[in-house]
Amino acid sequence: MSKLTDKTNIQWFPGHMTKTLRMVDVEIKNIDIVLMLLDARIPFSSINPELKKYSDMKPYLYILNKADLADENITQQWVQYFKNEDNIALAVNSKNRGDVNRLKKEIDIALNELKNRQLNKGMVGSKVRVLVCGIPNVGKSTFINTFIGQVRAKAADKPGVTRGKQWITTEGYDFLDIPGVLWPKFENQKIASNLALIGSIKSEILDVEEIASDLLQQINSLYKNSLIDRFNITEPINDKSGYELLEIIARKRGCVISGGELDLQRAATIVLSEFRSAKFGRISLEIPFQ
Repeated sequence: MSKLTDKTNIQWFPGHMTKTLRMVDVEIKNIDIVLMLLDARIPFSSINPELKKYSDMKPYLYILNKADLADENITQQWVQYFKNEDNIALAVNSKNRGDVNRLKKEIDIALNELKNRQLNKGMVGSKVRVLVCGIPNVGKSTFINTFIGQVRAKAADKPGVTRGKQWITTEGYDFLDIPGVLWPKFENQKIASNLALIGSIKSEILDVEEIASDLLQQINSLYKNSLIDRFNITEPINDKSGYELLEIIARKRGCVISGGELDLQRAATIVLSEFRSAKFGRISLEIPFQ
């Protein structure tokens, strides 16, 4: 068993996540449409099976958020993949007003039948009740703030900021913003690793060297030139392990402690930070049909 699994199984599913799922179970009957936000860099890994049970009960859209950080060509493949599965999917940068305005049109299309029923009943001006859900740190609150054009939901670039439900009322829409939710058990180690890479799991319960090594292995396989350019690597790295790549980066960035020993934890923190801020370029870690 890897160090990642050893350390993270303890706190995969903290109490507030259980409470959130119970709350969704109660509130779903009041919802018109579900927006499930995914991270465009790992769309498959960021689909929460617990939340999908509820979204399947209502019209729903997959929102591939943070598309500005992901490989554009791969993201379009994912959008087509979801469409082929008879799902509605849209790639957005939640900080981009134009992207969010495109989404409003998709919501109107998805809810056209409901709106017609409301009009037939004389319910003119009824608001659309929207559940915005997803894994921690996927950008739900930022998305809502951009959608309504003002800061109403708490947002930060770390998991766990939204700790209770927030009903946010605006013209035409009532948004239910809920805390990010993981699921009780990860059968797939790769999914757990991907969630750690994008910051959906709090860093203090992770082995950052292992996570960074895994990331470097993936980037070396998929975007080798980005890795070489970012760290000015001059030696061959085709057959290097992730751990060996981390050692190279530690030397390049001067991550050395007393006695000349490499500070791999510091180097790992640099790697993760630069990946999350897209300093490697636009990178996707999952490709559909594979």
